[in-house]
Amino acid sequence: MNSSEITKKRLQLTLFVDESQSVEIENIRRKFNIEQYSLIKSHVTLCRENELEELGNVLHNLVNLTFSCFTINFGNVVRFFQGKGVLMPGVGENLAFYNLRESVLYGNVEKNEKFEPHITLMHPRNSTCSDMEFAQIQKIVLPYSIQFRKISLIEQEAMGKWQVLREFELIHDTG
Repeated sequence: MNSSEITKKRLQLTLFVDESQSVEIENIRRKFNIEQYSLIKSHVTLCRENELEELGNVLHNLVNLTFSCFTINFGNVVRFFQGKGVLMPGVGENLAFYNLRESVLYGNVEKNEKFEPHITLMHPRNSTCSDMEFAQIQKIVLPYSIQFRKISLIEQEAMGKWQVLREFELIHDTG
């Protein structure tokens, strides 16, 4: 680890998976990727750090946001990054996710255009998935539909545990 990694702070906007829907996901993460499990709860990243360089604008958009809770549907687990990592990919159009990203990043220059919603089960930065582990993970019944109710602004300092700085509730439908 070099000195810039030690002092570097990272921000991102995250959609944490509600505890009522994350039990099996967290069990996988705890068993197969304890390091990532200890750094952050299961989540879908909404906006990465390079998209938050104009944070004042993003915060303004978040404070003024009128966006309803929404659901992301997920497909079967897949391996990625040369088979080292495992994730649950978002499937379908995911229009609500993309519309939310557009609303939050409105007026920003930097946007990752090829941004697919997913939940990482094994991060290739600190784990490697074997064929046997992947076969075990494939047998576990995971939620195929997850509702998200809030956006969390989170920060990681010096490669440590991610901390929630602020949360923004989405509108709950009452009808």
